Formats: sequence, structure tokens, C-alpha cells
Amino acid sequence: MKWISFMKEEAKAIIKNDPAIHTKWEIILYPSFRAMLGYQIAHFLYKKKFFFLARFFSEYIKRKTGIEIHPGATIGKGVFIDHGQGVVIGETAMIGDYVILYHGVTLGGTGKEKGKRHPTIEEGVQIGAGAKILGNIKVGKNAKIGANAVVLKEVLPYQTVVGIPAKAVDR
Repeated sequence: MKWISFMKEEAKAIIKNDPAIHTKWEIILYPSFRAMLGYQIAHFLYKKKFFFLARFFSEYIKRKTGIEIHPGATIGKGVFIDHGQGVVIGETAMIGDYVILYHGVTLGGTGKEKGKRHPTIEEGVQIGAGAKILGNIKVGKNAKIGANAVVLKEVLPYQTVVGIPAKAVDR
């Protein structure tokens, strides 16, 4: 029952990262929790090559939560999408464990490339509201992406980037 442990990690991530939560029961009301549960089902269907059903289910979840996750994306445990409205995660995106995304984040492509065309986000990364990370690039472990940044190049581990286009800043 891998998906049960996955959802337990989602619940822990919500409790850890959102000071506004007061009871464990509130977790089921969080769009992040519902989107991740839906993603698990859609991803399962996608891996079984039920592409239409997978997309149908992911579209249903998008309408309910405002969070669009392509069923082909690969997402680690404990990922928290805070105020998820407008989050878009592309088909070949890969997200490591314990990543935090805020509303309006896009992990997208830059055109009609074939193969791997979306970002890889390593463990512990925080991505600020409205940030756009585009193309087959890597964001290193524990990096921080500032709000509304547009990231078009690799971000090193533990690095903080801000701006349009995103540039590294000193801490």
C-alpha cells in the first residue's frame, strides 16, 4: 500500500508547513492533499497506459483544486502545494521529496520538444508564488526560488535565485 504511506507523508507535510492548520481533520480540506491523492490515482492509470482515463481524472482534480498535475509527472513524498491555485506541473517534470510550491508556480516546457522537456526539482526546494521554471533544467537540493522568478538555467544546490530572468543572490 505504497499510496497510503505517500498520503501520510502529504499529511505530515501540511501539518509541518502550514501554521494555519488547527486540527488534523482540516487536512482533507486542503487542495494540496486532494490534488496529491488525485495525482496518485491518475499516475497509476498513466503507468498502466490508460492515458485517457488518467487525463480525465487529472482534469477532474484540476477543476476541484485549481492544481494541474499531468499524470505523467513524477512526484516524491511530502510535497506541499500551499494555496495551490494556478499551479501547473508538466508531463516530464520530476519533483523530489519535501518540496514546497506556492500558488501560481509553473513547472513547464519551452516549446514542442520531444522527450524530457520539463524541470527536475530536487529534494527540499522551496518555490515562491508565481515562479516559472521552464525547460529541461535542474533545481538543486534545498535551493530557493523567489516569488515571480523566471528560471531558465540550472540552479545549484542551496542557491537562492530571484528576478526575471532569475539570478543567484547572496544570503
